[in-house]
Amino acid sequence: MAHELRKPGTSGVVNDMIRRLSEIELRPLPSHASLVLFSRAVMTTLAVLSAGLGFLTGVRLKADTYDPHTFAIGAAALFCAASTVIAFLLYRRRLAKDRYRALQARCEQIADENWELREAQERARGFLEAQGDVIVRRDADGHITYANDAFCALAGRMRDALIGSDFALAVLTQGETTVHADGTRMHDQQVDGATGARWIAWREVPVRSERGTEVQSVGRDVTDRVEAEHALAEARNQAEAASRAKSRFLAVVSHEIRTPLNGILGMTDLLTDTSLTPEQTTYVRAARASGEMLLSLIEEILDFSKIEAGHLDLEARAFAPAELCEQIVELLAPRAQAKGIEIAAYVDERLPAQLVGDATRLRQVLLNLAGNAVKFTEHGGVALMIEPALKPGDVSFRVRDTGIGLSAQDQERIFREFEQADIGINRKHGGTGLGLAICERIVERMGGRISVESAPGHGATFGFTVALATASNTADAPPAFVAPDFTGGTILIVSAGAIEAELIAQRLTRWGAKPCVVPSVEVAASVLAEPQWRAVLVDYPLAKAMADVFRRSASIEHRIVLIAPSERHDLAMLQQAGFSGYLVKPVRAASLAAQLRAGDGFEASTESAEVQPTSDAATASSGRSLKVLVAEDNEINALLARVLLTRLGHQPTIVGDGDAAVAHWQDARTNGPPFDLVLMDVHMPRVDGLTAARRIRAAEAATSAPRVPIVALTANVSSEDRDACRKAGMDVFLAKPVERERFIELIATLPGLAAGVLAA
Repeated sequence: MAHELRKPGTSGVVNDMIRRLSEIELRPLPSHASLVLFSRAVMTTLAVLSAGLGFLTGVRLKADTYDPHTFAIGAAALFCAASTVIAFLLYRRRLAKDRYRALQARCEQIADENWELREAQERARGFLEAQGDVIVRRDADGHITYANDAFCALAGRMRDALIGSDFALAVLTQGETTVHADGTRMHDQQVDGATGARWIAWREVPVRSERGTEVQSVGRDVTDRVEAEHALAEARNQAEAASRAKSRFLAVVSHEIRTPLNGILGMTDLLTDTSLTPEQTTYVRAARASGEMLLSLIEEILDFSKIEAGHLDLEARAFAPAELCEQIVELLAPRAQAKGIEIAAYVDERLPAQLVGDATRLRQVLLNLAGNAVKFTEHGGVALMIEPALKPGDVSFRVRDTGIGLSAQDQERIFREFEQADIGINRKHGGTGLGLAICERIVERMGGRISVESAPGHGATFGFTVALATASNTADAPPAFVAPDFTGGTILIVSAGAIEAELIAQRLTRWGAKPCVVPSVEVAASVLAEPQWRAVLVDYPLAKAMADVFRRSASIEHRIVLIAPSERHDLAMLQQAGFSGYLVKPVRAASLAAQLRAGDGFEASTESAEVQPTSDAATASSGRSLKVLVAEDNEINALLARVLLTRLGHQPTIVGDGDAAVAHWQDARTNGPPFDLVLMDVHMPRVDGLTAARRIRAAEAATSAPRVPIVALTANVSSEDRDACRKAGMDVFLAKPVERERFIELIATLPGLAAGVLAA
């Protein structure tokens, strides 16, 4: 048993105690029963012998004082004393044996604990030595009391040489130090080690030892992480520099392209107003279309670069969803009607009259989706619908067409950059393939997700849902459209097309009416035989054939024809055919309600959406000839502005830089009459347009002169450029190329500009 107790780590004293106790235990000891039996036998024998010997001695002794009874009592007392001594000795022996066993167990426990402690120390030492962290411990004087192998390797010295020394690694770069509440200090250092410069992340904590309080420093080699961070930072800086360079490049290219493009489009507009042969007119229109396509490509590239750079900012402003939707379809209607397809809009009346969101970006997305729908549709039509979504506060936008459709593979790739529905060298439709990618990014920025449902040959439906709040302050908003109550009214819609007729029927159903759509005149004649119809809406291709039907159904109150703007020349004939009014397609909700409310008013029938053909001079709308200062350094654009203003009946003055613009403005104000309007190019030699505008505003403020409207003309279209123009005191921002219609509209709003109304 002794050799079992001698385990590793047992001290000499404990081993000696165990050895002695073991020797005692190895001696032969009688068992408890044998000892008791032996004791009893000895006591009995001694008692008998003592009593016998005492009795015989007393018999033989002839003494007068001998008393046998007294002798017996003495012998008994002696026996008792002997028995007591023996019992006491046996008890002491038992106690000694129990103590021996307890000491033996305790010694064995101490040996086990010492062995476990030594094992734990060895494991801890092995763990500290095995791991890669650098560990060093120093006393209060800064002397090293412990260093692991990693620290020795970093220092390039043996442990014996380090222990007791005040060696410290050479620090190349010291990072910031962070001190925690428990006294722990953390910092990074770049040190010069035996293998070169290394970055070490130190964690220093105070620890207690038999030598007192020491500081234990645990360092982790983070050189790879720091180098990766530095490489990442360098790559990020390079990427940002490349992005800035790309943005500058795009801005410069955009400006340089827009400037001559403004001249091309403007001159083609002026050329169309001259006497041209049919062949020349065709060429001018082709040049105009090519210029507009080039402008569209530039806009897409700039938008995509802005989105990639993370500079897509959304503006939250109140807008009317019905107005937005109807303007989009009216803008695309000429293109759709030229292809012989329908385009119509539907806005659910349950939507608020005014919503809060970025109407410009929504318009961009819907124009792109609806424009693509018109592009890829040869038969049928396109429908743009805005309705409440299932979740309160969400608005659903959908663009549905009856075009070529998309396969499952096409649906996965069309939202990628530079991807199109038709690919290959024989593709029919042009474009950069950025439109849908831009739409997806804009919708995601608004918190929505764009999706498509389609099948080859069965058209496509693009839709998305975004959260738009209801505008709280609509005091300045135009009066909201109030849906009429046509409850119970029966209305017949005669149209071979399914798009516009379907949406008109859906709108009439929302108004309480009972619409019925028929595809032919024959079906309409049979249906109109019953006298319950309140109104009949007839599409223009079927209008002439409906004359005989109307003669047999004279009781119908409203007989309305749906025409395209190009079909106005037949209005007189349509009135003679029995129609009481007309609506211009695409049909607006307000116009439809007004026609159904009116009694008989073909001559008074008007359409708020249609554009009346008027001359440029008539649209000047200012009522007088304006004196306009034009600051433009490009000769072609200056010529364009002079001709356009002259045709509008105004008096332009052309200057080539900002310094000359300020001088002419001051001279006109002093010698009169002053200028009514200033058209200021932003980028000009010597003094730019921003500086010139600031000088004019400063002079006005100093002399309390009337405010002259200043319009910024620039080929830079970023939000930063717009903000810079507004801060310089300009009232309107016009991006080149400037559309003639937009310019004429600007002249018409001159009173508002003079009052300081900012516009974009």
